[in-house]
Amino acid sequence: MIPLVLVLATLVFRALGALGVRRFASWPVSAAHGMAVMLPITASAHFVPAGVTVMPNHADMVRMVPPFLPFADALVYVTGVLELLGAAGLVLTATRKPAGYALAALFVALIPANIYAAVADVPFAGGEATPLWQRIPEQVLYIAVALWVARTAKSTIELATRKEHSYS
Repeated sequence: MIPLVLVLATLVFRALGALGVRRFASWPVSAAHGMAVMLPITASAHFVPAGVTVMPNHADMVRMVPPFLPFADALVYVTGVLELLGAAGLVLTATRKPAGYALAALFVALIPANIYAAVADVPFAGGEATPLWQRIPEQVLYIAVALWVARTAKSTIELATRKEHSYS
C-alpha cells in the first residue's frame, strides 16, 4: 500500500508537470514530492496510540525494534520525527539534496528493524506480519528513490550561484 502511495503521488506530480506546472517538470522532483506525500503517512504510525487498530500504531513500531537496540520507544519517536523532517526537506529545493541522502541513510538504518519484524513474525495493525520478501524490496525502493532525488538535486551552492547570475 505505501509504495503505491509513492508511485501514484509521483505520477500525479509528474502529470502536473506535463500540464505546465514547472516545479514538477522533472521526474526526480516529482519523485521527491511523491516521497514527501508518503513519509507523513509512514511517520504517523510512529505516533498513533496503541488502541488504534485500523493502521500500524506506536506499539506495532516498538515491537519491530530488534531487542539489541536500547530505548525502543524513543527510537520509534525519533525515526518518526526524522521521516517528517525528511519530507519537509524534500519539498524545499535548497534542502532536497541533503534530505535525500539523509533519508537514504535512515532507510538503510531501518533495514534491521524490517528484517527482525519479518523473522520474528511481528504483526502490524492487528493483522499478519509483513513477509521479508515484501519488506526488503520496499526498503530498496525507498533508498533508490531517495538517492536518485539527492543525486539529481541542485546543491545549495549551485542554487545560490544561479540566483546571483539572475540578478546580474
